[in-house]
Amino acid sequence: MLVVCAVASCQGETHAVFSPVPSPSPHTAPTVAMLQSGDVPAGLGVCLGSGPIDVYLSVLSGADAALAARESNLWQQLRDQGAIAGAVSVYAANPTACKTELGATTTVKAMTSLVFQFRDEGQAERAWESGVFGFAPPPPGQVSPGLIRGTGTGLGQSSFTYDRPSVRLACWRRSVFVSLVVVSNLDLNTFHAATAAIDPRLN
Repeated sequence: MLVVCAVASCQGETHAVFSPVPSPSPHTAPTVAMLQSGDVPAGLGVCLGSGPIDVYLSVLSGADAALAARESNLWQQLRDQGAIAGAVSVYAANPTACKTELGATTTVKAMTSLVFQFRDEGQAERAWESGVFGFAPPPPGQVSPGLIRGTGTGLGQSSFTYDRPSVRLACWRRSVFVSLVVVSNLDLNTFHAATAAIDPRLN
């Protein structure tokens, strides 16, 4: 009888149920967040070296050692600021644009994307504010033709865009990422489609 009572007593006790703490969703890899072949218009081919930034710089060094050295220094600056990964994709209508600075040319249609991942959002924000690959946001309130900073870009508060007939540029920070898109000799809709493709991937 005592045993039965003891068992009943134990069964009547309530125990706290511990739910496992959900692990945070992993961040998208920069090589996945960058522009993909399906994001660009027909007629643009992917340039050799598109992918992890170290691969891109290695291939670029074989085509233009001086340019590769400059961009390697810019990548090192971002690493010093906390960048832990980066990726570059370049698409062009002519391979000559593959070895120009960020695919920016006055005659060839080209699209370039760079995505950099930082350890945390604070590092990403500070890097964006100080400038990425030579492109720094304008001072708040500065008015200049073709230049927009902030939410008016459609890319959030930490963003700016620059629009000129031959070259269009966007640089923005989302989560732990800073992204840069440069579009040459393509229309505004194509430019907006490129940034719209990348932005949701920056988690």
